[in-house]
Amino acid sequence: MEENKLSVIDGESLMELELSTPQFCIRSLLPQGLCILGGAPKIGKSWLVLDWCVRIAKGEPIWGMETVQGTTLYLCLEDTLQRVQRRLCCITDEGPAQMFFANAAGTLADDLEEQILAFLREHPDTVLIVVDTFQMVRGSSGEPSYGGDYQDIQKLKRIADSQRVTILLVHHLRKQGDRDPINKLSGTTGISGAVDGVYVLDKKERSQNTALLICTGRDFEYRELELRFSKERCVWDLVSDSMEKPEQLLPPEMLAFLEYMKQSEHFTGGNTELADAVFACTGVAVEPKRLKQLMNCWREQLRELGATFRSYRSNGQRLVEVLYDEPVTQVPQVTQELGP
Repeated sequence: MEENKLSVIDGESLMELELSTPQFCIRSLLPQGLCILGGAPKIGKSWLVLDWCVRIAKGEPIWGMETVQGTTLYLCLEDTLQRVQRRLCCITDEGPAQMFFANAAGTLADDLEEQILAFLREHPDTVLIVVDTFQMVRGSSGEPSYGGDYQDIQKLKRIADSQRVTILLVHHLRKQGDRDPINKLSGTTGISGAVDGVYVLDKKERSQNTALLICTGRDFEYRELELRFSKERCVWDLVSDSMEKPEQLLPPEMLAFLEYMKQSEHFTGGNTELADAVFACTGVAVEPKRLKQLMNCWREQLRELGATFRSYRSNGQRLVEVLYDEPVTQVPQVTQELGP
């Protein structure tokens, strides 16, 4: 009988793999994968996700963040089509042809998975599927349990991961409060622990028109967005962002590395030699080990900016070869402020 062995990879090989970086439906905010948005009843969750679906289908930015244009599917399972139509008319003057609605669907206990997969086969450009609400498609019954919650979540996560789409579940909060907003999600930690992103729309007072959107996930930084609901346009507007800049910027060491490569165009040698060359060119000092770690972490962004590299062994030495080709976009110049 053939031995059933684990498929493994050693650390050295893993470090050198050129893996794709996480993709986002809303740049830096909503990643591909399975995400969940929690909020109290009638707080404005449905208005928020409806607006997101419209803007993504049109390819319009959301709060200044770029979106990936594509088909969106909104499973509005607690609303009639008449109510959704009224809301859509409040948000936009033109319903996108790439936005689809359904106010009835199966559950995870029967045919919901196949229904979603069938839609994706018909619309391969789909980027976002909203399930409003998650409770309406739950496959488990009885008292909530960690195992049941995790099993339900995993069914949808497999679809999101295999089909490379974003599935956003709209969910309710528990009645009892908690100092940590993430712990307010209804159900067990099997829900929040299994998803790729958690969002909580929280209000201090229901009568207020402002709310805090608390965001945390595996592939993006913790973030708090202060929002204000516009009664005239029926959308949530951004008031403030806890991140001064929503886009991640290259660290100073990588800017210095790029500046050196822009001038040299080619390098072959050890990590220490590379660090010394970067310092001689830019005045930015970085330890050889730290430099290589940063290069590995920012590999994809460096490639987009013109710098590609490979690591290899020769005569027992660990070497790196770097090539630079001028990109279409301009690379920020290193200034004295980046120095030690």
